[in-house]
Amino acid sequence: MSARRRIDVHQHVVPPCWAEALPAHGGDPSGWSSPDWSPDSALAFMDSLQIETGVLSLTAPGVHGWHGQAKREMARRVNEYEADLVAKRPTRFGHFATLPLPDVDGALAEIGHAFDTLHADGVVLLSNYDGVYLGDAAFERVWAELDRRHAVVFIHPAKPPIDALAGMPGPLLDYPFDTTRTAVQLVLNGVITRYPNVRIILSHAGGFLPYAAYRFAELAPGVREDVPNREGLIDLFRTFYFDTALSSPSALPSLTAFAHPDRLLYGSDFPYAPRSVSRSFTAAQDGHLALSAEQHAAINRGNALPLFPRLAALAQ
Repeated sequence: MSARRRIDVHQHVVPPCWAEALPAHGGDPSGWSSPDWSPDSALAFMDSLQIETGVLSLTAPGVHGWHGQAKREMARRVNEYEADLVAKRPTRFGHFATLPLPDVDGALAEIGHAFDTLHADGVVLLSNYDGVYLGDAAFERVWAELDRRHAVVFIHPAKPPIDALAGMPGPLLDYPFDTTRTAVQLVLNGVITRYPNVRIILSHAGGFLPYAAYRFAELAPGVREDVPNREGLIDLFRTFYFDTALSSPSALPSLTAFAHPDRLLYGSDFPYAPRSVSRSFTAAQDGHLALSAEQHAAINRGNALPLFPRLAALAQ
């Protein structure tokens, strides 16, 4: 393969069954359009950027527009489509399973199927479901099951429960905000402490969490009596993993100054970020002179291998 052999933890799949049905189920409320995608186009893109493996996930809005049993069935169809791609090309693709949240019972059933039958590499969660964020007590049973399974959880932003500004669709402006919102709630509401076996990846360098973490950590103990002190909160914020999708070059200095070095992961955001955009951000990351060759190698591949034992075993 390539010298860098990147593992891309932020790469999306566009299953035909989902894309064809999405317009009849509310479309994408963020205002973004679904791009053309195929397995072959994904592989061509990956080869152009020395990506050995793309860990695929369904982007927002996920299965938000479906309801009841139809929501569960579409999540299952998406997950089985992804699993089939992995079975055909196990070194080139991985997959994060979609859950039919906020249907907790359906989500628990899908976690079992995804891990026990489809051998998923993890799950993808959206930052909020109908305005309910991931640190809410409504999702406690889901976190407990993911913790029991030592799961990898990829959190992707969704449209926040506010109106988008005219001419500024959610992925352009609001998504980093929503990632930050759910991450801080997960910490302050104690989810991270109660379920330490879950490994959580935040999209797009964690929104602005690395940039503003000390603000959150200094202010939170003054308004809540149920949270750790400043140092304890900083430690908890640093337990997250962070992907680099759309996060170079200005975000990288804050990210690398804040995050643990072994918790930085490569991401492209293909195909929702056009090829030219993914290439531009990747080139900026590769040219980030503050990182050593060893650090670049860790971000591109080394840090991901402990999260994905299936890929680590294939690499031996």
